Amino acid sequence: MVDLLSRAGLLQEAHEFIMNMPIKPNGVVWGALLGGCKVHRNIELAEEATKHLSELDPLNDGYYIVLSNIYAEAQRWEDVARVRRLMRDRGVKKTPGWSSITVDGVLHEFVAGDEAHPQAEEIDQIWEKLLERMKMKGYVPNTSVVLLDMEEDQKEKFLNRHSEKLALVFGLIKTKPGTPIRIMKNLRVCVDCHAALKLVSEIADREIVVRDRNWFHCFKKGYCSCRDYW
Repeated sequence: MVDLLSRAGLLQEAHEFIMNMPIKPNGVVWGALLGGCKVHRNIELAEEATKHLSELDPLNDGYYIVLSNIYAEAQRWEDVARVRRLMRDRGVKKTPGWSSITVDGVLHEFVAGDEAHPQAEEIDQIWEKLLERMKMKGYVPNTSVVLLDMEEDQKEKFLNRHSEKLALVFGLIKTKPGTPIRIMKNLRVCVDCHAALKLVSEIADREIVVRDRNWFHCFKKGYCSCRDYW
């Protein structure tokens, strides 16, 4: 019920439902509210949800990252820095992101910023061509998801090397046209990569399936099965 209310943007109603539950709400319940706060940009309830989640699962970095992203989208950089300090003080470490793809029975794994892959140069070249076509369709890099102190152009370059994008391009190179591409990711897909994957599914005419920490995403013809809620 909390998930349904949160998806519909009825966050106050979802919060009231939680507070009136006959049993103590667990992490799944508060996580559903936090997910709704992310989509509908409710900072106050996101802070409360994160407070409860950090008490229930103190070393889980995912909740802190979601809250940081909500702050970043609101341009509240001091709060972003505060969350990072809080994570450090509590000993919460950000899990390094990676994505994997299996081609011809061989597992290939990519990490963010990966330049060690034998085909890194070719992957970069293909991505730049895709990026041009994406921008023609209205794509604008969402640099708010980069929680690092750097210039905008550097943030864009950082976004271009997110692990799921590298795995995607590798899949485009190594599989036949029309073949579905399946990617596993250990963290939640960021909003920028989600937007990019939708566009690439249309441009390359490929079905792209991504299993991230929370959902199965099936990108096809410019749309995602999650309907932009994950």
